[in-house]
Amino acid sequence: MAEVYDPGNIFAKILRGEIPSHRVYEDDAVIAFMDVMPQGPGHTLVVPKAPSRNLLDANPSTFGPLFTVVQKVALAAKKALDADGVTILQFNEPASGQTVYHLHVHVIPRFDGIPLKPHSGGMEKPEVLAGNAEKIRAALGS
Repeated sequence: MAEVYDPGNIFAKILRGEIPSHRVYEDDAVIAFMDVMPQGPGHTLVVPKAPSRNLLDANPSTFGPLFTVVQKVALAAKKALDADGVTILQFNEPASGQTVYHLHVHVIPRFDGIPLKPHSGGMEKPEVLAGNAEKIRAALGS
């Protein structure tokens, strides 16, 4: 039996403005905001507004707008944080490591010789998230 999308998931609540977030980008189809438990500086989540649990049940029309923004955010995050590279991650179902059941893509700036922190780590200080969000927003605007 296929799982059903839960409109009460945390990303759906962020989309509706019920939970605050440090947004870096928004258009009619997609938002991007800072991950509160970042695996590295500038870890950003890119989330389609269309409801789907993950890539496996998403309407294919979701992918064009989603990945266009993933690329924009990746370029901006790399520039904003002077990163050496960018890791793009996307998980589907519990066996893959998915913990929030709304399609999302992780954009994580990477630095030579510095490993990713575990995603189950502590929450980042709000002022650090706000600062990184501002840097990425500025890079998106340039």
